[in-house]
Amino acid sequence: MKNIGIIVNKGKPEARIVARELLYLLEMRGAQVVLDESVASDVGRPELGMTVEEIGKRAALICVLGGDGTLLGIARKLAGRSVPILGINLGTLGFLSEAEPDNLPHAVDNLLSGQYDIEDRMMLEATLIRKGNALGKYTAMNDIGIAKGSFCRIIQCAVYLNDSYVATFSGDGVIVSTPTGSTAYSLSAGGPIVAPNVDMLLLTPVAPHSLTARPMIFSGEETIRIEVDAIHQEMGLSIDGQLGYRLEGGDQIYIRKSPYSTPLIKLNKSGFFEAIRTKFQGEWE
Repeated sequence: MKNIGIIVNKGKPEARIVARELLYLLEMRGAQVVLDESVASDVGRPELGMTVEEIGKRAALICVLGGDGTLLGIARKLAGRSVPILGINLGTLGFLSEAEPDNLPHAVDNLLSGQYDIEDRMMLEATLIRKGNALGKYTAMNDIGIAKGSFCRIIQCAVYLNDSYVATFSGDGVIVSTPTGSTAYSLSAGGPIVAPNVDMLLLTPVAPHSLTARPMIFSGEETIRIEVDAIHQEMGLSIDGQLGYRLEGGDQIYIRKSPYSTPLIKLNKSGFFEAIRTKFQGEWE
């Protein structure tokens, strides 16, 4: 059997306990395991430790122990590797996770017997241009956010689709999301829930100073260009809400579908909308 990787968010209280149990269950069933080097010594198996990048090269699939934020970070690091990821929830909501610590034996049985589906989740690619120069290129699984700083002063975001002007949004900023990201920051800003298999880009204004500004959906084959401006310099670019970069007036951000996608392992047959009902509307059974 090919290697199975385990990557752990050590900041979660039960991370080491769950990692140790998962390692035991996998090896007991004959699997070969490689471990995130940050936790390998903690579970008494330092010889199995390697970096996340090395795990991405060696593993046939990866179990990520943490919350949604942990999974997003790993997805970005492994973008382009096409390694299937199983989320095991050690957080609160765990919307992207398929397993909980109390059903690890069932999850391991399904993994090793191949009883799972793989769902490819679209990613975003953002390029920051300042005065004609590319300052950076970023990959996101959930969203690219453009937002004002801590002071209550609006920013202007002029939005173009390819070369066609769409609108200028004045307010706290805008979010460009994948379907996966439609249930994250965009949802809190009033955006729609989008099924994960739809090929589209979702643009959601944040606290717009307008009665007519609404979320917009564009084809996944097009490019969104956003030009930012303000009378102050308190603006920022965020990647999945985890990485941040300061923006200046006149900066342009080009956002398109990434050539990479994240393959998520799906163990549950209940589907996306049951997860919406149970995790967002409190219909716990």
